[in-house]
Amino acid sequence: MADEELEAIRKQRLAELQAKHGNNSSDQAQQESAQREAEMRNSILAQVLEQSARARLSNLALVKPDKAKAVENYLIQMARFGQLGGKISEQGLIEILEKVSQKTEKKTTVKFNRRKVMDSDEEDDY
Repeated sequence: MADEELEAIRKQRLAELQAKHGNNSSDQAQQESAQREAEMRNSILAQVLEQSARARLSNLALVKPDKAKAVENYLIQMARFGQLGGKISEQGLIEILEKVSQKTEKKTTVKFNRRKVMDSDEEDDY
């Protein structure tokens, strides 16, 4: 009986190792596809933007990564549909940034909710 139990434990351990190894290969595939996508994005942006505009966009990505990603997506979409007539200068990128800022601008409102508090000192005065 001990041999059968030992064999069952070995099979279970082998299955766990194979499952773990299989997950690692899928993780590697996901990392490789993400890396290829990032390289493709960078190559498209290099074709579309001038050097100064790319520098401004990379600086923006350090401060506001979500906004930089939105601008990159916008530029890549425009490039795919052929809406760009040459490389975009730094001034052109600033105009695009202003457009994106207006679309994603969040208006903050502050509302004060004042409550009346019954003060015991007021009652003593009368």
